[in-house]
Amino acid sequence: MATPNYNYEKRQRELAKKKKKEEKLRERDARKTSPDGEYGQNPDMNAEPDHSQNPDGEAPAAASNQP
Repeated sequence: MATPNYNYEKRQRELAKKKKKEEKLRERDARKTSPDGEYGQNPDMNAEPDHSQNPDGEAPAAASNQP
């Protein structure tokens, strides 16, 4: 049976980390240099949630005051 090649696995993890880090830096630079319209903040994230409907998409039932 062949033994695991730990050096290969470690190198692959390091390359994946490096790629991810470079991708984040590119996205960060793109946000800094682009106009607000293209890479601006998501307007949905700033909007207040709509509480007029339940999570199921149904209108809320009228509250009854039964003892």
